[in-house]
Amino acid sequence: MAIFTDPIDEYADFGPGDAEWLHLLVGDWQLIADLAFADLALWLPTPDGSYVALAHVRPSTTHTVFHSDFVGERIRADLLPLADAARRSQVIERSSESGWTTEMAMRVEAVPMVRNGRTLAVLTSHMDLSSSRMPSRLELTYRQCAYDLLHMGTLGLWPDFASPTGSRRGAPRVGDGLIRLDADGIVQYASPNGVSAFRRLGDVESLEGRSLAEITTALLKDRRMVDESLPLVVTGRMPWRTEIESRGVTLSLRAIPLRNEHERFGALVLCRDVSELRRREMELVSKDATIREIHHRVKNNLQTVAALLRMQSRRMVSEEAKQGLEQAMRRVATIAMVHETLSQGLAQNVDFDELIGRQFRLSAEVASESQAVTTQRSGEFGELPSEFATPLALVINELVTNAVEHGLKGRKGTVWLTARRDPAGSGKEWLRVTVEDDGVGLPDSPGGDGLGLQIVRTLVTSELGGSIEWRTREGGGTCVNIELNLDPQRLR
Repeated sequence: MAIFTDPIDEYADFGPGDAEWLHLLVGDWQLIADLAFADLALWLPTPDGSYVALAHVRPSTTHTVFHSDFVGERIRADLLPLADAARRSQVIERSSESGWTTEMAMRVEAVPMVRNGRTLAVLTSHMDLSSSRMPSRLELTYRQCAYDLLHMGTLGLWPDFASPTGSRRGAPRVGDGLIRLDADGIVQYASPNGVSAFRRLGDVESLEGRSLAEITTALLKDRRMVDESLPLVVTGRMPWRTEIESRGVTLSLRAIPLRNEHERFGALVLCRDVSELRRREMELVSKDATIREIHHRVKNNLQTVAALLRMQSRRMVSEEAKQGLEQAMRRVATIAMVHETLSQGLAQNVDFDELIGRQFRLSAEVASESQAVTTQRSGEFGELPSEFATPLALVINELVTNAVEHGLKGRKGTVWLTARRDPAGSGKEWLRVTVEDDGVGLPDSPGGDGLGLQIVRTLVTSELGGSIEWRTREGGGTCVNIELNLDPQRLR
């Protein structure tokens, strides 16, 4: 289906809700195309007496008539008189058979879409009759349903603003199953797929001639879980959707009341077996909950490990061993904080600014012994893939700890953390991270053989696929620059 909305703003003189009504029509007219076995086109009148095509939809129940799209084009000369007649009369107009050719026998109908007494647009239905045969009862019923809905369009009764507009997976379509009810909710016709859908719920011999509400009530085993909208849907009184579940089978139902100028004379009920869809959705929900629970438990376990390391460090006599355990404890705590963040959401990306905001200050406070260390952060990391979160948090933790313990050892100072994301063209994006301090500056061999710096180099080059550089900061101190190439595919 294609739609072209600019002419509405350019040509139309619509009142409140008129444009929304046509959008609602285009959003739901696949139903008409499938019932009518026809292509549908929506034409908007123009000031020069012509029409421009707003939208076009093809049926899924038969082959299409128009293989090329004509949305945005002017109406053909042979269709103009028919569209004008429908617009003036505000009733459905049908083309004469004299226009048929040996190559194409086509029935064209022009349907005025009338709201508040004004013809807003004209809908044309194009059905190929060249390969027609004796229509079956299903085809005759489908076409009658299409006519009834189009006739409601000429009265402004369809589409209905109360109709569901959500795109929930499993919304029933014509081919999934159609049931036609009379005004009392008695089944006049049920398509084979409709009958099969209800038979999956239980032992239903036939639907025709019986009340759909009574059939549905008899099939429901657990009536405590019944949707409140179910009675209005199975009687066809309201244009709503609902679902029923029994014996492990879930049916999605949608009702479309049929009305004329005076009363409701029947309804269409579309049904679809969505058992497999709902089962997969439940599996996804269960998997998401499981993943969050795993992150939560990993966080708890890592916090336990950090506590054990802290207890062990207190028993150490050697100062070097005590410092080693404390460093290991801080690294474990950093990883635990990342898992805590991951356990709170279902997205594959992590708001790294929220995560590192706490971690940055904590790393500096824990590493400082008695000196006063100030931390300043600028720029934004943005959302990063979850697989980036742990190694990048560890890298920043190690660099901040190193800046406080070595660069600012025994003195006051400041540690700066800056992040900047820059587009690099060709769909690529760079993340540039800088950690600076105003301490004693670089040693003779920057990026030496310490364990912390070895961890940093390994994580940046291997896990993050980036580069790292140590240099002297302007004004004194050390500056560490990290550049990471963010893959757009991992950020979606």
